[in-house]
Amino acid sequence: MKYAIISDIHSNLEALQAVLKKIDGLGVDQILCPGDIVGYGANPNECIDIVQQRASLVLCGNHDYAAVGATSIEFFNPHAREAIIWTEEVLRPDCAKYLEGLPYTASVDGAFLVHASPSEPNKWNYILQPADALHEFKCFEEDICFVGHSHFALFFEMQDDSCKRSLPSSFSLEKDRRYIVNIGSVGQPRDRIPAASFVTLETAKGIVQFHRVDYDYHLACEKILKAGLPRFLAERLLVGE
Repeated sequence: MKYAIISDIHSNLEALQAVLKKIDGLGVDQILCPGDIVGYGANPNECIDIVQQRASLVLCGNHDYAAVGATSIEFFNPHAREAIIWTEEVLRPDCAKYLEGLPYTASVDGAFLVHASPSEPNKWNYILQPADALHEFKCFEEDICFVGHSHFALFFEMQDDSCKRSLPSSFSLEKDRRYIVNIGSVGQPRDRIPAASFVTLETAKGIVQFHRVDYDYHLACEKILKAGLPRFLAERLLVGE
């Protein structure tokens, strides 16, 4: 099986459409989405419709749950909080109901998936350093885990009791090692690369590959501004921060 794994779309329709066009040319069998379809961007309903149609598995992200009152926005920064309040106001009832029903975790074909962290899926913790990853490796049984949340594309590799952090690349799964892969973000990358990020997993070959896709950044920015959302949320798309 060949899977495409997409995360942190954040209502960015232009990025999502570009990523799906790329995926359609890769011979992918299924699309998996570990959450955050909405938040920040201007097309929440449209993105939910597409993900619901195209993905065989969708998990909840903190912005998804925040938009339907299922998690607190107390610790959201002011821009994120404003975007969530706007999203909640414009969500269609059927889209809100869909977000409410999304689960926290799933296991698919030997891979564990969660939006934030295996140890506390509902606490929205980040996995950014090897010390974070070493703790999280204890909290799932599979050899590989896919996460989103931080918007940084990277992966952690554990062998014996040591763990190293690596930047995105194509790599082969080794039998004596375990992995935590951060997919990066489709709709709001923060690793100083504006292009949308996603990964593919080929189970038969044991290959994980990171992909980056350019999209119409300026149209996405214009929509954010036209919706009355913070200018910062538009401008950051152009620099990938």
